[in-house]
Amino acid sequence: MYVELHQRFAGTPEGILASDLTSACVHCGFCLETCPTYLDTRDERDSPRGRIYLIKQLLESGTAGATTRTHLDRCLTCRNCETSCPSGMRYGELLDIGRGLVEREAPRGGAARSLRWALRQLLSRGALLAPFMALARLARPLLPAALARRIPPGARGPLPTRAQSRRMLLLEGCVQRAATPATNGAARRVLDRLGITLVTAPAARCCGALDYHLAAHDAGLDHARRNIDAWWPHIEAGAEAIVSSASGCGVMIEDYGRLLAGDRAYADKARRVSALARDLADVLAAEDLEALQVDTAVGPVALHTPCTLQHGQKKPQLLEGLLLRAGFTLAPTRDDHLCCGSAGSYSLLQRQRARRLGQRKAAALCTDAPQLIASANIGCQLHLAAHAGVPVVHWIELLDNSGEARQPRA
Repeated sequence: MYVELHQRFAGTPEGILASDLTSACVHCGFCLETCPTYLDTRDERDSPRGRIYLIKQLLESGTAGATTRTHLDRCLTCRNCETSCPSGMRYGELLDIGRGLVEREAPRGGAARSLRWALRQLLSRGALLAPFMALARLARPLLPAALARRIPPGARGPLPTRAQSRRMLLLEGCVQRAATPATNGAARRVLDRLGITLVTAPAARCCGALDYHLAAHDAGLDHARRNIDAWWPHIEAGAEAIVSSASGCGVMIEDYGRLLAGDRAYADKARRVSALARDLADVLAAEDLEALQVDTAVGPVALHTPCTLQHGQKKPQLLEGLLLRAGFTLAPTRDDHLCCGSAGSYSLLQRQRARRLGQRKAAALCTDAPQLIASANIGCQLHLAAHAGVPVVHWIELLDNSGEARQPRA
């Protein structure tokens, strides 16, 4: 697909890159039937191909309006289209550029800007979110079952106190730290039994994905630089890996090297950090799971592999293989490639569409009456809990044998 750049973008790094990325699209349409938003509306503008054309129009005309912004906003950034694209289209990169340009060319109204700013501030700062989660947990016993199911439990079980010979860095995350502390607690206990200590750098906070994908690129990159600074002394001291138990954060950390390639002060460090980034499932896959002596008598488990693990990290079978190897029985599911509708802040900004996608995904996961659903990303876990009639947990909790900590709550 040829792009004749408008003079405003000709010669600019983002314009040249966007033009190159757009040229990879051959208009084949293979992406249409794998795009959740296109399947929801059957509107070409809500498909990857349609959005690529909208970005192309922006690059050639130098202008964009509310229609372009609306359809770019509706994209989940699930990147399923990249998996199905025969041309190797890097759609996610193009979308980020397009969203950044549209923010400049078609500014939002004050209320919309304020809402997005507030979400970025609240969700990227676990310390701000934690009090709200604490109050919700206190009120949980008084709430109707359907609403109570949406509130995840707090930390459960003691944390390891001994230091192991092997050390890895753990990104605790922002929303996950406040909303589902049981996840990182379980990760610490499981890896401790395998001889690995997970250490944290207190100054490392949000991975930057929330800001970056909401077109606040500078803020997202500032998060990345802060994390690199926080981790670097541990890396120099021999930390084996930088581990994330949220696959969405893992994709972002793996991308630090590319995103900061033009930053002379951080480019080399960013590449090193990206090379050390590992999903928690990657770490467990390389270890002897028999040493965990996992109790697998929990009934059939419906596995939800998030888009960020399937299409972002390109590891669609990683989690399935790990849980089967550990001895769990996995329930049959449908439409495993389609997004659940969480997509970071998407479920808050595109609520009706996200609800439809969440209901569809929950039904696909529960087709064979599983005892629970296991996911690998905090946003997906919370979103599915609102629509599924069974408990939704992070998969690492299944491998955690610490009594109460291992029992999912309805």
